[in-house]
Amino acid sequence: MKTVNISSIQVGGEAPFALIAGPCVIETEEVTFEIARFLKELTTDLNIPFIFKASYDKANRTSHRSYRGPGLKEGLRILKNIRQSLNVPVISDVHCITQVEEAAQVLDVIQIPAFLCRQTDLIQAVAKTGRPINVKKGQFLAPWDIRYVIEKITACGNEQILLTERGASFGYNNLVVDFRSLVIMRQFGYPVVFDATHSVQLPGGGKGMSSGQRQFVPCLARAAMAVGVDAIFMEVHPNPDRALCDGPNCWALKDLKHLLIQLKAIEKATKVNKS
Repeated sequence: MKTVNISSIQVGGEAPFALIAGPCVIETEEVTFEIARFLKELTTDLNIPFIFKASYDKANRTSHRSYRGPGLKEGLRILKNIRQSLNVPVISDVHCITQVEEAAQVLDVIQIPAFLCRQTDLIQAVAKTGRPINVKKGQFLAPWDIRYVIEKITACGNEQILLTERGASFGYNNLVVDFRSLVIMRQFGYPVVFDATHSVQLPGGGKGMSSGQRQFVPCLARAAMAVGVDAIFMEVHPNPDRALCDGPNCWALKDLKHLLIQLKAIEKATKVNKS
């Protein structure tokens, strides 16, 4: 199993699981910093490697009226401030080639959104930056077909790859997680991440927006940890019901500590599954 170096953090191999967490989208700078500080303090206390995530632009919202974020320049400014002020690595997603160069100046990890995981030009533009890449496996993609995405990246000389499972489309307005996919993707030798909050999303299940079933986040996260993953991805918020994006599948900050303690215990009990 390869390891991916993200700032001072190692993901994969024998390293403990990392937490990739933050709000779905940058709302205000104040709220974003509040979430980042909380997560930094909590993960430091629990000795969990932490990468802060937030999107500067949600380009795939259900409705054109939905909040998308502050945009590239302002969003990257906020993420850069968080990175420097809190000394945490940051990750965000890019949606087109024109964003890649500027994003690579700030982000420690560049994320390929699930819907764009087959976009060769975008993937290879990100790969050529040399930055670690987190590929969200598309809802439409079989886990064994992630090999072709890997090949697109490694053809550019980049081996710093994370593979994220976020559920598969299986029926109207629904996602289903096939936990076999975690095992299958790990066989390619790169660290695997489980997205515990997008996996309970109900795409387009609301009125002009996605819905979700956040009550299932803990059980899916615990199951993924038992199978064996290298990182857990979660969208979190102080008040999920008031979040501007993905609130129904977002996890509350106040409930995060208990879940992380459970995940650490499961990882300890099943450490053999990471080898």
